[in-house]
Amino acid sequence: MADTLHKFLFEDATVRGELVDISETWQHVLARRDYPKAVKAVLGELLSAAALLSANLKFNGAIIMQIYGDGPVRLLVVECDAELNMRATAKLADDADISDDATLPQLVNVKGQGRFVITLDPKDKLPGQQAYQGIVPLDGDTVATVIEHYMLRSEQLDTKLWLAADDKVSRGLLLQKLPHEGGITSSAENDLGTWDRSVMLASTLHQVELLATDGETLMRRLFWEETIRVFDPQHPHFLCTCTREKVGTMLQMLGQEEVNSALEELGKLEVDCDFCGQHYEFDPVDCAQLFTTEAPVETLIAASPIKH
Repeated sequence: MADTLHKFLFEDATVRGELVDISETWQHVLARRDYPKAVKAVLGELLSAAALLSANLKFNGAIIMQIYGDGPVRLLVVECDAELNMRATAKLADDADISDDATLPQLVNVKGQGRFVITLDPKDKLPGQQAYQGIVPLDGDTVATVIEHYMLRSEQLDTKLWLAADDKVSRGLLLQKLPHEGGITSSAENDLGTWDRSVMLASTLHQVELLATDGETLMRRLFWEETIRVFDPQHPHFLCTCTREKVGTMLQMLGQEEVNSALEELGKLEVDCDFCGQHYEFDPVDCAQLFTTEAPVETLIAASPIKH
């Protein structure tokens, strides 16, 4: 069954919700890397969270969410664009020893150096336009609470998330209280009542139930007494945007001196995309062409370093 994201609104109140199941996309991610159980849980939750937040992007671009720190997991990265094309990866320390029940702080925030980063990267940037990036300390013991705190402090939006992932399934639920906009007729008292009631109902949802139940069933089970408007479903899917050109740009950013030094040692340069595993090779002729042809500077979000 294709991955599905359901968006819905509570009638006569500025409260919206989303339910997502990206289990098929999640399997594409896991097929490319074998992560410890605890890493699968947090990376899968972050992937669902990215889909939930991306569904309301109002520009043609991508949202990139990163958690990095000083634990056995150095970096968690997920990316989702306005069309719900998704990819994800994690980088572990070479000596990582991770228990199955390790928590998010134990994975990335052992000494309090963990950070959460959201980047909004427009696809077609105007001259001089830069990607927006917000960086905050890792405030929370779960992926859900970290994002909730970020949304409240940075976006001034009350947001609640329920996330769950294992080695087969990745699902999530989002509720958000919106500011008043034209065309929505509701009172502050009604909004608050609907918000409190919907959060209370959703809070009865446990991770085991979220992992075992499809979105439509959950919506009926949780909000059967509410009047909600459900929109046509969207369908997230896995797609890696790495290209040979982007890898070439990354090598250009290293500089000709460093690239030539690596060539002298290795004979050729090999780079693997951390998201999809695609393998790229550059021989001396390829590398020489990189520094004789002007190319736009793009950033490859994650790639394995040059192999030694």
